[in-house]
Amino acid sequence: MLVFDLRSLSSAAATVDGVLESGDPVWQEHDTVPVAGVRVTGRLSQAGSARYYFSGRIAGAVHGECRKCLTDVDVDVAEPAHFVFVEDGSDDLEDPDVFVFDPRENGLDLRPAIREQWLLAAPAYVQCREDCRGLCPTCGADLNAGACSCEPATDSRWAALKAARDHSDHH
Repeated sequence: MLVFDLRSLSSAAATVDGVLESGDPVWQEHDTVPVAGVRVTGRLSQAGSARYYFSGRIAGAVHGECRKCLTDVDVDVAEPAHFVFVEDGSDDLEDPDVFVFDPRENGLDLRPAIREQWLLAAPAYVQCREDCRGLCPTCGADLNAGACSCEPATDSRWAALKAARDHSDHH
């Protein structure tokens, strides 16, 4: 559960242990949506008058193609998360970790804050491994599997400079 009753929060902190599902309507069209949702764990407590504080972790996985070799890959994302929820009109709305809630609603919805935190944490591009060698630009062979039989590519724009260097080496 990621929506909490404000009345119950006034008497005791709430334990947060839920999943923001991949199909939740909070996600927007171009978001990097987690493969199997974002697991959210932590504590939500009152932090003064009409202020609530969440402290915990988010965890999930991003699925994509390696940016170098195009192999399908899942990358785990896990990190601490801290948010403050305040009523509209509060002084500290400039702080990126501060989110507004409507005190007339009975529920405090963590989902928009979790979405923001996830989008900051999730990589825009994935890579299958740190030392991925990618694909040969000439024949398209996966260089992680071994060298291909192509000649090393040289850029024709450097040909004149190479010729001048070779010429000066002979003198």
